[in-house]
Amino acid sequence: MKAVENQQLESCAAWGLDPQRIPKHVAIIMDGNGRWAKERGESRVFGHMNGIDSVRASVEAALELGVNHLTLYAFSTENWSRPVEEVNALMDLLVETLIKEVEALADKGVRLRTIGDTGALPTSCQAQLKLAAEQTAHQENLELILALSYSSKWEMVEAVKAVMASGLKPEEVDAQVISDHLTTRDLPDPELMIRTSGEHRISNFLLWQMAYTEFHFSPVLWPDFGKEEFIGAIRDFQNRKRRFGGLLDTNHNVESR
Repeated sequence: MKAVENQQLESCAAWGLDPQRIPKHVAIIMDGNGRWAKERGESRVFGHMNGIDSVRASVEAALELGVNHLTLYAFSTENWSRPVEEVNALMDLLVETLIKEVEALADKGVRLRTIGDTGALPTSCQAQLKLAAEQTAHQENLELILALSYSSKWEMVEAVKAVMASGLKPEEVDAQVISDHLTTRDLPDPELMIRTSGEHRISNFLLWQMAYTEFHFSPVLWPDFGKEEFIGAIRDFQNRKRRFGGLLDTNHNVESR
């Protein structure tokens, strides 16, 4: 572990970043695959395929800088309304990518997990996700979280149902109770959210968790979002003065819970 930490310190120094102010949890809305493909006269699926390189680049950058958790908005519940051909192709691409990448992820110390209504995914996807999670379960350098068949409103509805089923009285329910019933209950809230393609929305993504998250909106379409763009977002984050309900966070690394 010491060697990894030394490498992270060297990388931060090389990029002119403060290692004490690297966000522990970064979330990304990977937007722009369809537009990127359209600009090239290709199908949307072609854009999704090329977006995998940007996932690799973001994982590599997160590992290099010492980010602990990286959450990628891979497939929302709203995406189920897309054309069947595109959805099927995306599911096939997910399975193929997991098969190809899981060994490399494990070798790099990446632990894979998912959040979302994964029971709605095809059986083949569920099986491959379970296998990938098992194969990387003991890795500690980076936790890669795929938000699949996920929406924040779905998550909060499920949390409310779970709280009601627990038998708690209304006066016993507070913000911590809600947080404890979310799919991210064991994660710190994201300190930085990146959205690509120039859109300025958060699209039903981690609404509860991002109450005090810093947002970075990049004009770059996702397949063109590489390591330098990721590091640029970290640099932007480090230039912010973070405030929590009016209180200034002088350490820039306050754990949310």
